[in-house]
Amino acid sequence: QVQLVESGGGLVQAGGSLRLSCAASGRTFSRYTMAWFRQAPGKEREFVAAIGWSGDRLYYADSVKGRFTISRDNAVNTVYLQMNSLKPEDTAVYYCAAGVRVVVTTPRYNYWGQGTQVTVSS
Repeated sequence: QVQLVESGGGLVQAGGSLRLSCAASGRTFSRYTMAWFRQAPGKEREFVAAIGWSGDRLYYADSVKGRFTISRDNAVNTVYLQMNSLKPEDTAVYYCAAGVRVVVTTPRYNYWGQGTQVTVSS
């Protein structure tokens, strides 16, 4: 079992930055592909970014490429999402996910956090 707890969300003006963190329980964190998804009101959950177990494989949605950076620290069981140049359309609840043998862009991960709200004002 893996439990995921997100933090770092909040309210920011357009053009600003936020850094999300996702702390994972369990001794097998380093085995999992980790990802961030987001869901805006009335919309489906969408892929944002993912990182392989060793940190050498990175995946990004086209909408966030060049603005967001995913990273992980297996020593402290944490994955991060650095979000720069935020736009109002980035407003959503952001979810952390962990999985093995997953198609990284689909929301079929084994474990999910409760989510953290990110609101970008114009």
